[in-house]
Amino acid sequence: MSKSDKSHLPVLAVTSGEPSGVGPELCARLVERKWPARLVVIGDAELIEERLERAGHALVVRPWQPDMEPEPGVFDVLNRPLVCPALTGKPDPRNAMYVLSVLDSAIQGCLQGVFDGMVTAPVHKGVICDAGIRFSGHTEYLAAKTGTPLVVMMLVGGGMRVALATTHLPLAEVPKALTQERLGRTLVILYRDLVSSFGIARPRILVTGLNPHAGEGGHIGREEVDVIVPVLEHLRAKGMDAAGPLPADTVFVPDTLRSADAVLAMYHDQGLPVLKHASFGGGVNVTLGLPIVRTSVDHGTALDLAGTGKANPGSLFAAVELAIDMVNARRRRA
Repeated sequence: MSKSDKSHLPVLAVTSGEPSGVGPELCARLVERKWPARLVVIGDAELIEERLERAGHALVVRPWQPDMEPEPGVFDVLNRPLVCPALTGKPDPRNAMYVLSVLDSAIQGCLQGVFDGMVTAPVHKGVICDAGIRFSGHTEYLAAKTGTPLVVMMLVGGGMRVALATTHLPLAEVPKALTQERLGRTLVILYRDLVSSFGIARPRILVTGLNPHAGEGGHIGREEVDVIVPVLEHLRAKGMDAAGPLPADTVFVPDTLRSADAVLAMYHDQGLPVLKHASFGGGVNVTLGLPIVRTSVDHGTALDLAGTGKANPGSLFAAVELAIDMVNARRRRA
């Protein structure tokens, strides 16, 4: 491969996540595959080196700089030092700012064009909140840091793409959050990103109802009649192929999914249990609507597995693969 070829490979930042969880060791296992991309792990260099050694990989950890060429036997790390030592399985709130500094480095690098996209290992929301920092998840944090008014969470796996109209909200707050404006903007973001980042010329989207049986014509809730139907009629009149509202308990039937490119569910636990049942350990979380490419694992920090060597890297590998595909799809459309 020539130097010119290498320069055209996507450059991805991979954040190592909660230092006491499985993230650092999963990042170390990225060396087990040959990727059509430059991967730069962001985190504490000594921690990553220790995880590489524990996994049996004799590589040199090199502080990464943008003008560096890849070298055999070298693992590039953008060093962000821990605040305090990380004990496997025992997260410390004092490292909350370290976790956020890792994320900030990846975001800034993407916005500045240093990285073509970012892949995130899991963080521990509770530990960050315990440090006195309000944090509801990667999705919301990325939206705030990139100045994006609305982003859409979508999981990919098990032959499905499932996006969410609302994300990390208490169930009681979902109906009031589900406005015509929000739903319409969410569908537009989903449609546009399916085109730009997934290369689907004319996506077909299945939209669930909020209530059982999609409201039974208003007899089991009014959200379908008052919110979802008007939005879908408006967007269909503009040419969007969006079917619904469909009962959530039957929309995931294989014959129904076969005709669709994505499903839009109304809330987190309406859409994701089915996908995770089909793909857990190999699914990918994607943030749509951002000015950058971002994918993530579909699991948490797995504190009970940290340091055991038993954590499955399948979801991280899938997240890297999808990020590469998304970057390349965007380049083709540029």
